[in-house]
Amino acid sequence: MKERLPAGMPIKDQQTTRNGAMIAVRDLRKAIGDEEILRGVDLDVAVGETLAIIGRSGGGKSVLLKHLIGLMQPDAGEIWVAGKNITGMSERQLTGIRQKVGILFQSGALFDSMTVEENIAFPLREAGMRDVSAMRARVNEVLELVELQGENSKMPESLSGGMRKRVGLARAIIRQPSCVLYDEPTSGLDPVVSDSINHLIRRLQERFQITSIVVTHDMKSAMQVADRIAYLHEGRIYFDGTPTELQQCDDPIIQDFLLGRSEAAPHQDRAG
Repeated sequence: MKERLPAGMPIKDQQTTRNGAMIAVRDLRKAIGDEEILRGVDLDVAVGETLAIIGRSGGGKSVLLKHLIGLMQPDAGEIWVAGKNITGMSERQLTGIRQKVGILFQSGALFDSMTVEENIAFPLREAGMRDVSAMRARVNEVLELVELQGENSKMPESLSGGMRKRVGLARAIIRQPSCVLYDEPTSGLDPVVSDSINHLIRRLQERFQITSIVVTHDMKSAMQVADRIAYLHEGRIYFDGTPTELQQCDDPIIQDFLLGRSEAAPHQDRAG
């Protein structure tokens, strides 16, 4: 049985794309300058699934993630989110999509001049919410979810790296999204804090059936959180399977990546 969110945090009905996936990418292509970064990406993410996207540094993982929420527009291809093709949507049209899809940026992207509570409440104010008591109640609910109860008045400068990530995640889920995108959620964190972030990602998926896409270079993290792992190689999805299937794959390109070996003739992508 699906667990209910705390009072005031009902989970959104999760619409799906034409093929039943929460997110579907078809033949996605993107060049930056003279360099082709994405060269025909095809990908499906099922409702309630956690997908980890891995790949070499500079291989286009973050570029792909930004396309999924309309922060970048493709040169060609389609991106379907919650039943709608977002390709070519205006900023106004994307507003509704971004309510369904939250994002945790690599840095946390907190406003340094705002308290923890003000940072988390920012999306609610942007959406037109004016009831201060209701906003504070919602903030307290998500702070409890990310295990930061009572930290409302702290400023970002006083937070550890792990706490900043948790505050960023609280802000990402404050509008009750159906899907959360994570850009290198454990980057710069020590192993203990990284492990706690991984458990939090997994717990949100298991308790609330949130669809999650995790871009990471951390293989331990990918193995911990993912139902499926997609390996982005030279602008395309080279491997798509379970963590166990990835570990057992004897393909030389996969083995080179898993063992941290450079390829004989690596493709030099420069985008993140």
